[in-house]
Amino acid sequence: MRREDERFLTGAGRYVADIEVPGCLDAAFVRSPVAHGTLRTIDCTAARRVPGVVGVWSGADLEGMPACARSAAELHDLPPVPHPLLADSSTDEAVDGRVWHALAKDRLRYPGEAIAVVVGEDRYRAEDGAAAVSFRIDPLPAVVTPSRAADDSVPLFEGLSNIVFEGSAGTPIDNSVWRRAAAVVEARYRQQLLMPTPMECRTILAVPDGDRLTVWAGHQMPHRLRRELAAMLGWSTDRVRVVVPDTGGAFGSKSASFPEFVAVVFLALELGRPVRWIEDRMESMLVATRGRGQDQLVRLAADAEGRLLAYELRIDADVGAYPHLGVGVPMQTALMAPGPYATPKVHATVRSILTNTMITYPYRGAGRPEAAIALERTMDTLARRLDMDPAELRRRNFIPPESFPYDTPTDRRYDSGNYAAALDLALATLGYDKWRAEQARRRTDPGALPLGIGLSCYVERSGGEPGILHEFGSIEAHPDGSVVAYCGTASSGQGHETVFPALVAEALGVDEARVRLVEGDTGEQPQGVGSFASRSAQMAGATLQHIATLLIDTARKRAAELWNLPITDVEWSHGTVHPTRGGSGAMDLAELVKATGPLRVDNRFDAEMAFPFGTHAAVTEVDPELGTVRILQVVAVDDCGVVLNPAIVHGQAFGSAVQGIGQALYEGFRFDDDGVPLLADGLLDYLLPTSAEIPPIAIEDTCTPSPTTPLGAKGAGEAGCIGTPAAIINAVADALQLADPDLLQMPLTPELIWRATRARP
Repeated sequence: MRREDERFLTGAGRYVADIEVPGCLDAAFVRSPVAHGTLRTIDCTAARRVPGVVGVWSGADLEGMPACARSAAELHDLPPVPHPLLADSSTDEAVDGRVWHALAKDRLRYPGEAIAVVVGEDRYRAEDGAAAVSFRIDPLPAVVTPSRAADDSVPLFEGLSNIVFEGSAGTPIDNSVWRRAAAVVEARYRQQLLMPTPMECRTILAVPDGDRLTVWAGHQMPHRLRRELAAMLGWSTDRVRVVVPDTGGAFGSKSASFPEFVAVVFLALELGRPVRWIEDRMESMLVATRGRGQDQLVRLAADAEGRLLAYELRIDADVGAYPHLGVGVPMQTALMAPGPYATPKVHATVRSILTNTMITYPYRGAGRPEAAIALERTMDTLARRLDMDPAELRRRNFIPPESFPYDTPTDRRYDSGNYAAALDLALATLGYDKWRAEQARRRTDPGALPLGIGLSCYVERSGGEPGILHEFGSIEAHPDGSVVAYCGTASSGQGHETVFPALVAEALGVDEARVRLVEGDTGEQPQGVGSFASRSAQMAGATLQHIATLLIDTARKRAAELWNLPITDVEWSHGTVHPTRGGSGAMDLAELVKATGPLRVDNRFDAEMAFPFGTHAAVTEVDPELGTVRILQVVAVDDCGVVLNPAIVHGQAFGSAVQGIGQALYEGFRFDDDGVPLLADGLLDYLLPTSAEIPPIAIEDTCTPSPTTPLGAKGAGEAGCIGTPAAIINAVADALQLADPDLLQMPLTPELIWRATRARP
């Protein structure tokens, strides 16, 4: 059982919206109804007369309010060190002159961009005030895909290109390689924009206290938020405390400092009163971060035996209206382009391009789903071209287990892997031969619906990039026998309260019930990195295990001094110290603290990135007349090294697979002619898979420990988003026997399927 589940399931969770602070005000934002335009006038007079409204401000009214990102230096400082994925880019050119104001002042660059903020005695009064603000906007042409924005015919910033970053991984491939190949497959893919859609939207509560500030927020990186808010205010970080209470999901969308956060903090300090902003669902759908958003051109070559010769991937990435951390995310796609295959030549290029959409940001998988989908769709097309079983084509090209650590052509070093074992388990679990036999039978039956089987083999990266491959933590023993573990992470549903105390208890040899976790509070744990990139178990777990070892060493040293023995004559076992010979007998941890004083060990632990992998498989049935897809079975075999808690990893695998189904079949934005998302009916316009659409999903795992992390663990939270989509699309293409991969672009709506079946030769 997860410790936190009873609290969540009985309604006892404490979220930002549940926190009561005397005198708290609520903020509401007035937002642009256009995708691109010039703000000519704004009048807040009527809004200020609305009963219960404390104040109304436009951008012009708050000249002293800092921007969300105003310089290249600030963009580079988003992680604790300059972001390595942008290390080769000219970030001064990419960012300077492209200021993202907390409240837009003249040019409006995405639908929903905030142009005014209203603060009221409660949210209802604030919303009434927002409705009373009048404004005039002159619309401008909008571009909502990177391919359209790349020619700069609609510049988002006058005199500056929409292309804000260009990068590459691997070495350009000589044309002779393509000429001598027995088969070359080319395809174009659109990775649609997605919404992370956590159950709880973005939240912040800013509480001023003299010359200090406490911020409550649903956030994945509280220490980063503290650092960025302090920098914006020109304060030292010790004047800002960030606390993350219970958080209802994130999936990458809650790790930034947003314009609304800047406005709320600034007004709380200006008014000297607490100010809170709770984003509602419609607001979130309009202005929360997006994921994916890539236009891809791929080329894959193989010899007559199916041995891969070369792979080329060109990426035009939609990064939204302002340069931000999302500018570097497409480089993850480029770096992971080789996937699990020993392809001798791989070259990937990236262009990050501004569009009239909300910023694209890391979303569960963050660049790796885009890499896996492009490669795995193309592998199935190649298998059809070579008349080869797609499982055999993959097996023939896997990096063999004895080749690890393996340096890819894109300069990744894979730590460990047994890719064939994951594929074999997936095929066995699926009943691959049985489904192939059923497929053959249906193809001879004119009345049977087409059936297809799809595979997707992936490798991802977990832990983060160099510079953030560490975590901070502490363990403190108390005289009552309790143990408190502190960590620089922040849970948004991953089960940290269960996993980390269990890990510490095992390391110390004490009862798990004696250990509790404190995280997500910069006042309790002064330093930390956070929870993202599937890093919590891999980094924070290793950190706490390391600190537990240090605490044991400290306890032995104290006991040795107390007993006047050499430390070599003191052992630790099951939460107690005892002399190896003679002495005064065993002493448990509580007794030792009572005898020698407070015992707390703080430390930082550095590790390396790891590379989880797996194979996902799907069976689909397609109705060509209706365009409907029915998923009959999904199998997800993932290898995340040593599993710390099987139930939690199973839940992560299942949930991410459902999100992968969402990308494949349901989720995606539609825009009107002016570039505004069609979201009038909320989640009836942006479809998510419900329990009715979830097929049977079998979750299995193999175990290939990582040699680069002390626990042997790799990240486990993003696998389904990476492996599942391509398996489903490949199954649909297999059912329809489509030779042209361009005909299937996500999401596979009934209309798209219907048209694809009629476009077949």
